Amino acid sequence: MEKVKVNSDICIGCGACAATYPEVFMFNDEGTAEVVEEQQSQPEDVAEEMTGICPVGAISSEAEEK
Repeated sequence: MEKVKVNSDICIGCGACAATYPEVFMFNDEGTAEVVEEQQSQPEDVAEEMTGICPVGAISSEAEEK
């Protein structure tokens, strides 16, 4: 499993992540995306898709520690 996260310093709020994965991403009061905390863990292939959907590379993932 991979833990996904959004770098709010890079996020431009385009909405591609929330439109594609509304159960995982939401917008905060600043208008940038963030991960719904209980949805951070994703299968590796899904996390890879999520990181690729962001046009500015604000979504990243890393292997969860076991």
